[in-house]
Amino acid sequence: MARTDNDTWDLASSVGATATMVAAARAVASRSDDAVIDDPFAEPLVRAVGVDFFTRLASGELTPADLERDTEDGRSPVGMGRFADGMADRTRFFDEFFADAAAAGVRQAVILASGLDARGYRLSWPEDMALFEIDQPEVIAFKTTTLAGLGAHPTTDLRTVAVDLRHDWPAALAAAGFDTTRPTAWIAEGLFGYLPPEAQDRLLDQIGELSAAGSRLAAEGVPAHHDADHDAMRQQMKDASDQWRSHGFDLDFSELVFLGDRADLTEYLREGGWRVEALPTNDLLIKYGLAPLDDGEGFADVVYVTALK
Repeated sequence: MARTDNDTWDLASSVGATATMVAAARAVASRSDDAVIDDPFAEPLVRAVGVDFFTRLASGELTPADLERDTEDGRSPVGMGRFADGMADRTRFFDEFFADAAAAGVRQAVILASGLDARGYRLSWPEDMALFEIDQPEVIAFKTTTLAGLGAHPTTDLRTVAVDLRHDWPAALAAAGFDTTRPTAWIAEGLFGYLPPEAQDRLLDQIGELSAAGSRLAAEGVPAHHDADHDAMRQQMKDASDQWRSHGFDLDFSELVFLGDRADLTEYLREGGWRVEALPTNDLLIKYGLAPLDDGEGFADVVYVTALK
């Protein structure tokens, strides 16, 4: 079902299921012979959600090779093996961003739309770090309860903020103890493509207003697609969905994202007073020893952005 302004979801449906899909990809990447990440919580969290396709993938019962097949026109969208590579390098990028921020003395961090991310449990943090996780109440409750059931404990002062980003999340963040006078490390991982263009701008403006000097932000820059053929792009996303459908995958990527004339993330942040660096996807893959994407594989136009205020 296509997205609407006030739609709702859980971790097994609509855009919420993409968090489960990404966690499954992290589980696949963590099992790789030359793994660049190690996420021991990915598989058990996916298993707890209970979507059979993702569970079989996360556990290794279903392999990326099982999902690789060409489409009827001979073009193959990104397969699960390459998707897992993309999620591995993305995860490593944000992990290292937090490590660098902590090494620079930042002691307040925020994860926007945290999903099934378990950085508050698997990363090493300074003793005086405060980490805020923002996501919908159902997602926060599920992850907290599931990890507690696994006997996992946060490795830092983890403060969950159960609020939809379409609502007054700055007020909820303040209520959880967020201090606007302290430099903050923010991440928006896998988020902007699921926001309407104007919502992306509003979120960036809110982050800027809450960020003291010395704050840092890491995010993915989604291509603006000003002159793109949106129908062709949606068809490519649908091809990727159909490629896995015979194995029980029942999402249609093309219904979950917002296309349109989106602001360029790098330029928008610079105009907002941030000092920005951007790294193309293929440069990041190569940095971590993974093969670059071909032009036709999708995702290659995404850039990984770090910004300092």
